Amino acid sequence: MAKYAFLGGYTAEAWKGMIDNPESRKGAIQKAAQAVGASLDAIYWTFGDDDFLVIVDAPDDAAAAAIGVGVASSGALRNTRTIKLISADEQTSLLGKAQKVMAEYVPPGARKAVGVG
Repeated sequence: MAKYAFLGGYTAEAWKGMIDNPESRKGAIQKAAQAVGASLDAIYWTFGDDDFLVIVDAPDDAAAAAIGVGVASSGALRNTRTIKLISADEQTSLLGKAQKVMAEYVPPGARKAVGVG
C-alpha cells in the first residue's frame, strides 16, 4: 500500500457545527478510508492555510482519489488536495531512475548530438 496526504480546510459552516457539537473526526475518516480498502495512519490539526493533514494507507491511486473526491463532495471542506507520499527508501531508486532520464532528456530548444559518422 502507498501513503497519501490529504490537506485542506473546513468551511465556516463546518467549523460552526464542530464547535456546537465537539467530536473527534477520527471515526468518520477511518470509515471513509475503509470503504475503499484504505486505512487511516494519522490525523493532525494544523495552523495556517490548512486546517488538517490526514495520512492514509491506500491500495492504489484510484482509492486515494476516491477518498479525496468523496470527502470533498460533502461541501464541508475547502482547498482540498491529495499528495502521494514517497518514502526515503524509495528515494534512492527514484534518483537512480532520474539519473537515466537526465542522461536522455533534451530540453526545449537544445539539440542532442547525434552519432557522427
